[in-house]
Amino acid sequence: MNMPPPSRRRQGARPLADALGVAMSPVLAAKGFANREVIGSWAAIVGDRLGLRSRPLKIDWPKRHPGAAGEHTEPATLVVLVESAFAPEMQHAAPVVLARLNAHLGWSAVGRIVLKQGPVAAQSVAACQVASEPDDAARAAIDQAVAAIAGPELRDSVARLGLAINRRSRQRGEGG
Repeated sequence: MNMPPPSRRRQGARPLADALGVAMSPVLAAKGFANREVIGSWAAIVGDRLGLRSRPLKIDWPKRHPGAAGEHTEPATLVVLVESAFAPEMQHAAPVVLARLNAHLGWSAVGRIVLKQGPVAAQSVAACQVASEPDDAARAAIDQAVAAIAGPELRDSVARLGLAINRRSRQRGEGG
């Protein structure tokens, strides 16, 4: 009896982050990042003040020497775009930023920071800003909208999405 081949379709939903990670990996690899962790956690690594006015551009890894057994003999260089007025502050904080970055990565990967001065994109600044909490009416409307969702994880995710949309619309001045 011939059995039909098993379905190759995955059962259930996949997190959007999984698909984004696959799509972003080649772009990040071209800039020297192993994953999006440094970019996504930049404000937490350098602090809110510098996180708003700077962003990592790329990591320059040293060339491997022919006799090396896969180990880098020198640490990498992190290239950071920083607004001109904040460049002295970033330069002064560089040793602390290096220590926090390497602690975040889990090993001494980066040994120096090179600063490139220029405007930091408005989206980067807006993405790093800590928005205020929505008012009680907006939170109640979001809670009511997600109440019918059965799964607690999905319900929480959709509620967080609603809160993020509410924050963004208030930042843009579009109302709640």
